Amino acid sequence: MTPRELLGVAEVPGGEPLRLFRRGGDFMIVLDRNELMSTRMSGSEVALGTMTCDRLGDRPAPHLLIGGYGMGFTLRAVLARLGPKAHVTVAELVPGIIEWARGPMAALTDGCLDDPRVTLAMGDVGNAIYAGRGQYDAILLDVDNGPDGLTRPANDGLYSARGLDEARIALRPGGVLAIWSAAPDPVFTRRLGRAGFTVDEVKVRARENGKGATHTIWFATPR
Repeated sequence: MTPRELLGVAEVPGGEPLRLFRRGGDFMIVLDRNELMSTRMSGSEVALGTMTCDRLGDRPAPHLLIGGYGMGFTLRAVLARLGPKAHVTVAELVPGIIEWARGPMAALTDGCLDDPRVTLAMGDVGNAIYAGRGQYDAILLDVDNGPDGLTRPANDGLYSARGLDEARIALRPGGVLAIWSAAPDPVFTRRLGRAGFTVDEVKVRARENGKGATHTIWFATPR
């Protein structure tokens, strides 16, 4: 087996550091012994973007907020679906993630961060949600491992009752809150309902070829 090559370490504010590895042509971002994401398993991150756009319909100038750049799969999927008047704000907490995107993973990034429709906001996506009352047509959260997080305790606030209230307030009428998770969470599904959302829970495969682990995406629309 081809050995993994460590390319870099990124500090996470309030959490454990992330490590970027390369094995052959594949990249992996790892927390301790947990592989958080890799270029081999991008299907559910792509689905988060495409399925959200499908639910928005034909809006002439939508504004989307993506929480967590990751490896950029969701951002690139969204940009491929949206028209020239769209606006996408990407909130990323970890500077090292963006350094990797512009450095060793630049070929994968394919210039998406320099698209004129994209604004990069370094910082906690929770702050962008709180400040964005009625501003977003969609909020897409791929933060940590979902509601049952691994990387940073402060991320739990995004999925709390208060965090969901703030997300609902930040959405425009008919907007969509889309949340990625590595696993189902019935307690969180009920919490979304109590927060005033109509919820569609969708199972998607980790790989774009329809194989691999099954991940969960919640698509929640304010009632």
